[in-house]
Amino acid sequence: MTDQNYANHRRYVAGFHGFVFPLLVLTLGGSVTNLVLSWGNHDRVYNASLILALTLASLGLFVFCRVFALKAQDRAIRAEENLRHFALTGKLLDPRLTIRQVIGLRFAPDAEFAALAKRAAEEGLSEDDIKKSVKNWKADTYRV
Repeated sequence: MTDQNYANHRRYVAGFHGFVFPLLVLTLGGSVTNLVLSWGNHDRVYNASLILALTLASLGLFVFCRVFALKAQDRAIRAEENLRHFALTGKLLDPRLTIRQVIGLRFAPDAEFAALAKRAAEEGLSEDDIKKSVKNWKADTYRV
């Protein structure tokens, strides 16, 4: 595995992003088409409606599973980085820092972390700006 850096730190899961999501989008298109073509035929419209409803439910499940998992990870990252900041400085993270900023800070090594956290809070740096400011990237290979 290559070293993680700003250019390659985003996780791409081929089965999830490259297969399941496109399949759901194609299924959505097919189910809408099926419903439209079945509209005048009362024998088919009920089944076509159910297929569309199940497809929408599957798409919603796909999105919510991803969002809920990321929210849980965001909370864990905030706790980990707060503990790391406390261990390094004896103080908790600045409450002005947003969760997105804290997520960006997780890539900073200990030597850069406290100063970058202070700068991020004072200047309102975005998550992307924080990541670009990291000089010696600390990999996070556990994020999904």
